[in-house]
Amino acid sequence: MQFIEALKLKSKLLFLFILTTLALISVAVMGNMHINSMKNNIDSLYFGSLVPVTELNDIMQTYHNGLASTVYKASRLEISPSQVSSQIESSLKQISKKWKNYESHFKRNDELEYVEYAGHEIKAINEYFLRIYRVAKKGRDLSNISINTLEKKVFFIHNVIQKLINYEVDVAKYERKTFLHSYAESKFHIGVVLSVIIFIVLLISTYVFKSIQKDQTDLEISTKKLRKANKKLENVSYTDTLTNLHNRRYFNLVYDRELKRARRKNNYITFMMLDIDYFKQYNDTYGHIEGDFALKSVSKVLKEILKRPSDFVFRLGGEEFGVLLVDTDESNSAKLARDICDGIRERKLIHENSKVSDYVTISIGVVCCIADDALNDEVLISRADEMLYEAKESGRDRYIITSNASAARPRVVEEMTA
Repeated sequence: MQFIEALKLKSKLLFLFILTTLALISVAVMGNMHINSMKNNIDSLYFGSLVPVTELNDIMQTYHNGLASTVYKASRLEISPSQVSSQIESSLKQISKKWKNYESHFKRNDELEYVEYAGHEIKAINEYFLRIYRVAKKGRDLSNISINTLEKKVFFIHNVIQKLINYEVDVAKYERKTFLHSYAESKFHIGVVLSVIIFIVLLISTYVFKSIQKDQTDLEISTKKLRKANKKLENVSYTDTLTNLHNRRYFNLVYDRELKRARRKNNYITFMMLDIDYFKQYNDTYGHIEGDFALKSVSKVLKEILKRPSDFVFRLGGEEFGVLLVDTDESNSAKLARDICDGIRERKLIHENSKVSDYVTISIGVVCCIADDALNDEVLISRADEMLYEAKESGRDRYIITSNASAARPRVVEEMTA
């Protein structure tokens, strides 16, 4: 059992498979041997008893229906001498053939003497019918044949053959009794061997299965731990540690996936590029700790406004943020951008060195269009960046949105000032 414990899961399964296969092969071999033995007994019973009895019955019937009947008809002049000779010749050939077949079968020592005696008597009575055959062959009248002699001879040979038949039947009964005894023994032996094999296989299989189950349980526990660890690592690798927003790495993954999905469905897709106004001056004035607080405040506003599962918010780097919206038309995209600007302003984070407001504000470039095969992977980003530049050039603290992702300049421009 320590050997099984040392095996790995695959090795245990292979060991169990080999064990089961060997057990089945053993059962098959033993069963085949005993079945062959029973088949030999059946063959012995069949060929040693059934066929000889059938042959002897055929011989006896030929004497009665073939020869005796023909001679009866000849004595009454019911058939011609030529018919008599033909039927006698045919019957004698049939008897001779059947008797040779009977003699060719296996004979026990205790029956050989009587078989020789019966053969002698058959030969003698056949001589009697041959004499009648010769007379009929010459075309002579057979009406004077002694029916009494015929009946005595047929009755005598009937008794001789009947004794052989009785003997063969007794042998058949004996063979059947022997066969049943052998069959019972074989059945018992097979049952015992099968029971032992099944018990051993079940015992070892139970142990192996328990070992496999233990390995499986350990594997499931390890898998769960690994899955949790992978999930944590994945979250860490896709999350910005300061703001808890998705990072640039996750943006690259989601952007490609959602753009392909929008193309397949011909849906709206929106990308926003967001930048905190005069953030360098904010850091220079208040320090990086306050700068980090401002970044967290902006991320909080974004989370509060963009709550749908299809709204993706990213910190792309420094004070730059990105928003990817799926299945959101231009009107709703503009409203969300306006709400973001309002939400940032309403936080009332003092920014003394801002040239547009006394508080921290944000500028947003928005591109919203229906995705098709002509939409290039990079065009949304570059056009959103252009819109962001337009928003800064036109005074900051606002958003500018376009629905034309391929134009050099925006087709629709919306501004919102403080």
